[in-house]
Amino acid sequence: MERVFVIPLREVKKTPRSKRVQKAVKFIRGYISKHMKTEDVKLSDALNKKIWEQGMRNIPSKIEVKASVGEDGGVLVTPVE
Repeated sequence: MERVFVIPLREVKKTPRSKRVQKAVKFIRGYISKHMKTEDVKLSDALNKKIWEQGMRNIPSKIEVKASVGEDGGVLVTPVE
């Protein structure tokens, strides 16, 4: 099963600049975990690079991702191209 989400990261921008990327990764994992109803969430390297694209302090305001469930029940999250 695959689903596409547009995850708003505006709430994360309220955190201190030095912790924004870490908070964004946790927020994305929590968002996908909540909507896909599983705790096993893995972010792809491409998604990680997209989050880090503008540096540690300037994260994107929103990000479009594709979440796909694997055979083991885990969810792999990749950016939409």
